[in-house]
Amino acid sequence: MPNIQVNNISLYYEIHGAGEPLMLVAGLGSDSQSWQPVMEELSRHFLVIAPDNRGTGRTVPQDVETSIRQIADDCMALARYLGFSSFNLLGHSMGGFVAMDLAARYPDAIDKLILAGTSASNPKCNDVLFSDWASNLESGMDKMQWFRSIFNWLFTEQFFENVDAVDAALHYAVDYPYPQSEVAFRKQVEAISGFDCFEQLSNVTAKTLIISGQEDILFPPDASSSIVQAIPGAAFSVITHAAHSIHMEQPQVFTNHVLDFLLSNPESRIFSRF
Repeated sequence: MPNIQVNNISLYYEIHGAGEPLMLVAGLGSDSQSWQPVMEELSRHFLVIAPDNRGTGRTVPQDVETSIRQIADDCMALARYLGFSSFNLLGHSMGGFVAMDLAARYPDAIDKLILAGTSASNPKCNDVLFSDWASNLESGMDKMQWFRSIFNWLFTEQFFENVDAVDAALHYAVDYPYPQSEVAFRKQVEAISGFDCFEQLSNVTAKTLIISGQEDILFPPDASSSIVQAIPGAAFSVITHAAHSIHMEQPQVFTNHVLDFLLSNPESRIFSRF
């Protein structure tokens, strides 16, 4: 898969499937590969575009300056490079922050918007938690232990009952060939800190769906529902038996929600390339 030179980085991205464009924006510490559980099904219906956010995966350099707005600008530059004047957009967690920033600043470019496991602002308790994660990583904490401690915040209790699945997920994370550096993780944590776009959401014109995991303790359903108040006509859906990593823990249910939303009223906008 290719890289493009944009905004002082070499941005890696993957394209799967065919049809109307759907860009996926990953969350803190994650890259394009975090969408694997839902990629096959989504790409049966859409041209799926999945970039590695600045500071992650195969996008280099990893120690580049990072902010939510810069990640959003990278995504817009990628869409324009690919020739799309409008596209669907799905962001998870920090990727939801990016998606909201994009939809508020470029309302004509976003047709349908899906925000998963996110909120219009990052609470102070998350600022402290994410900073602690960064400090633990910088201290040289054993990677297996580090990922295990983070998994406790991402998944439901039921997930941990499947010991083999947990072990496989941990080894995948530890052995991942394109790991995020300590510096890059800290820069993303700092980009998240104090994020608040509630006032800007009135600019969003895209038809919007907010998806929340019923057991999400990072961005609980109550926090996610605040977006509904700010975006006119936004729909809200809660997925049971899921915590923060909704698309990893309940990929089929998550995909069903996404496709039901995106495939409804297909005549709402004609997608075009420049």
